[in-house]
Amino acid sequence: MDMTTVAAFLAVDLLLVLTPGADWAYAISAGLRDRSVVPAVAGLIAGYAGYTVLAVAGLVVIVASSATILTALTVAGAAYLMWLGLAVLSRPAVLGASTESMASSRGRIMLKGAGISGLNPKALLLYFSLFPQFIDPAGGWPVAAQTGLFGTLHMVACAVVYLVVGVLARTVLKTRPSAARAVTRVSGAMMIVIGGFLLVERLAG
Repeated sequence: MDMTTVAAFLAVDLLLVLTPGADWAYAISAGLRDRSVVPAVAGLIAGYAGYTVLAVAGLVVIVASSATILTALTVAGAAYLMWLGLAVLSRPAVLGASTESMASSRGRIMLKGAGISGLNPKALLLYFSLFPQFIDPAGGWPVAAQTGLFGTLHMVACAVVYLVVGVLARTVLKTRPSAARAVTRVSGAMMIVIGGFLLVERLAG
């Protein structure tokens, strides 16, 4: 496979990953609330892993071409983001949570992360619109293998960026509890706004 194509894909994909959105908001919230951001990021990546499997199987094209399925996915994802945002606003971050609390909620944190990325219709459209631009059906690699590679690269980029975002949020704001609460509220508000925008955009269309 042409490495120039891979490099071009990485450049475009990183620009998209570095754009703040619901994933960023969740990573920041996890960085401020929890002793480790790994469960939250692992959950986000799990959602993208599901999309990668769908893309390799060719089902992304089917889902994205169905207005009914895409609308249902958008409504579900928007409602979920808004619900999470309200939960974050109602419980501002508290640094220094107990180890026991973190251990008992690790699975729940991962599930929430998977829900955020897995129910995000923008992720579906990213896989559907971005990947085909870099896939060469006449190339030396099968289309499924190329799709799998791009999906893996996207997940690695997301993992690195979201881990850095979460760790920086906790490190920079560790000694600033009032700033931490403010950032958490902004993160929650971002989830609500993004969810509302997705909902209005889909239903208005």
